Amino acid sequence: MKRIIVFGLISLFFVSGCAWFQPEEEKTAQELARDGMDQFNRERYNESIASFEKLKDWYPFSKFVPFAELKIADANYNIKEYEEAVAAYEEFESLHPRNEAIPYVIYKIGLCYFKQIDTVDRDQTTAKKALNTFNRLKKQFPGDSYAIKAEEHIKKCLKSLTGHELYVGLFYLKSKHYKAALHRFKTILTKYSDVGVHQKALQHIATCEALLKEQEEKKVSQQKIN
Repeated sequence: MKRIIVFGLISLFFVSGCAWFQPEEEKTAQELARDGMDQFNRERYNESIASFEKLKDWYPFSKFVPFAELKIADANYNIKEYEEAVAAYEEFESLHPRNEAIPYVIYKIGLCYFKQIDTVDRDQTTAKKALNTFNRLKKQFPGDSYAIKAEEHIKKCLKSLTGHELYVGLFYLKSKHYKAALHRFKTILTKYSDVGVHQKALQHIATCEALLKEQEEKKVSQQKIN
């Protein structure tokens, strides 16, 4: 009799315990998409990401999944988590290469890099990545509205990259590393479009060449003396 009572108590505890640990009622894919979008519009981006991630996990074959993937990328972009945003956009492009949103996706990847461009005295890796991405957009989707929007960003990327070459070239010139300076100034002419510093570059090239010639003449004269 005692065993029956004990077994009954254990069973009761187990059943009630299951109720305690039951997950919250799962929402439909459409409800999660609606929640995520509502949170996104309210600028509650982390909550939005959580809702869209649930949608992806619970309903991997739902028609709302591509939408969720794209909004996760957009939310990360809006909170300036650019690395996460790039990864999400690139994953979307890889999974849905024929989706009509691809021009937008490439444009946003470019913007993620563009937003991280530093001053001309700093590393220009993000400027180069932004430029390459925007150029890829132009090549793949010429005439698309996002390719047209990218044009202004391309100009700013070129200006930053050219400014960097000029800055480094002047640094080498002042420190009397004339060959290194000459290389930087020539790069401006050969690699980047004219963004208003070509005339300066030409002047600095002439200066470097004159100084290099002077150095060589002094070297020859010194050798003759010796």
